[in-house]
Amino acid sequence: MANSKRQLFQKRRLRVRNKLRKVNAGRPRLSVHRSNKNISVQLIDDVNGVTIASASSMEKDLGMIGQNNVEAATKVGTAIAERAKKAGITEAYFDRGGFLFHGKVKALADAAREGGLKI
Repeated sequence: MANSKRQLFQKRRLRVRNKLRKVNAGRPRLSVHRSNKNISVQLIDDVNGVTIASASSMEKDLGMIGQNNVEAATKVGTAIAERAKKAGITEAYFDRGGFLFHGKVKALADAAREGGLKI
């Protein structure tokens, strides 16, 4: 029986997360979510189950409300890097979810790296 797009996405997301969890134990996870209208990212401590920092294109401070393009992803990436520094986090592992590491997701990761976050 054929799987739906959503089921295939969920399988891909869990496969990526489980492989990363085995390799990067102890470091916080930088998790990306991309919708049709916005892009958001969270820095998550899986040991304690808390979100350390987050950034989204829906924030008024970034001035990119309702935009989901490479420019918005770059601004969100730099914002999460600054917030991670304030929280005392210097390195994390990048969880792309079920998304390809291409375009907006790549731009976000590159901006976070340039901002000083080691991923």
